[in-house]
Amino acid sequence: MTRRLLGALFALLTASALVGASPASAATTTFAGTVALSNCSGSVVKAPGAAASDPALVMSNGHCLEEGFPSAGEVIVNKASQRTFSLLSKDGRSKLGTLRAKKLIYGTMTDTDVSLYQLNTSYAQIQQTYGIAALELSTAHPAAGAHIDVVSGYWKKIYSCNIDNFVNELHEGEWVWKDSIRYTSACKTIGGTSGSPIVETSTGKVIGINNTGNEDGERCTVNNPCEVDANGQVTVHQGINYGEETYGIPACLKAGSEIDLAKAGCALPKP
Repeated sequence: MTRRLLGALFALLTASALVGASPASAATTTFAGTVALSNCSGSVVKAPGAAASDPALVMSNGHCLEEGFPSAGEVIVNKASQRTFSLLSKDGRSKLGTLRAKKLIYGTMTDTDVSLYQLNTSYAQIQQTYGIAALELSTAHPAAGAHIDVVSGYWKKIYSCNIDNFVNELHEGEWVWKDSIRYTSACKTIGGTSGSPIVETSTGKVIGINNTGNEDGERCTVNNPCEVDANGQVTVHQGINYGEETYGIPACLKAGSEIDLAKAGCALPKP
């Protein structure tokens, strides 16, 4: 998991409002809709068809929860929270305001690595107050080769690359994530980029959430995830980073930005 920050402090000196490898990404992706957490990145997201009057949702990683990492198999639903998020300007150079959570509607590090906070403000209120629209969650499985931008609100930096492929299982410490996104080597994400939305540049929609990378070439240890294929074969890619898909999340949301794990089509892990 790339929540760790001490090893990434040097990058702060060079990362301020930088845009990553591809010049084209600056024209297609901005920091609008992204937020900075105390220890991670995140974004204001909405499902297709969400009402403007619905409470807004902020998405980050499950391992970015304020109380620490959930255990393997643990799923947290509808827990009160007053967590705050710094909403960034479109160019990422300034903080527009502070958003506050009402509750954590969903958090887990099982099969995926995600947290969803329901805010005490609506999508319409954020739009009217700050001129910022939420990022839309795609409902389609992403495709290998797609060009993506990983947008870090913490570092105010955009990392641009492509989806290299998908991983049957990604193992890190006690946690296992399924059908993870492997980036090409251009996305050199670092500590603090955890929770960044992965934006497919051709659509502008969120197709995933950044969460980890193999730092030292170790096998299946914390900060050194390994890939395990359907036959149990283990592969390690040192220096390669990963994200988790989010296309299944909208199927688990209902009116009012509430979570409904019993809803038809919802495949998120349940408590």
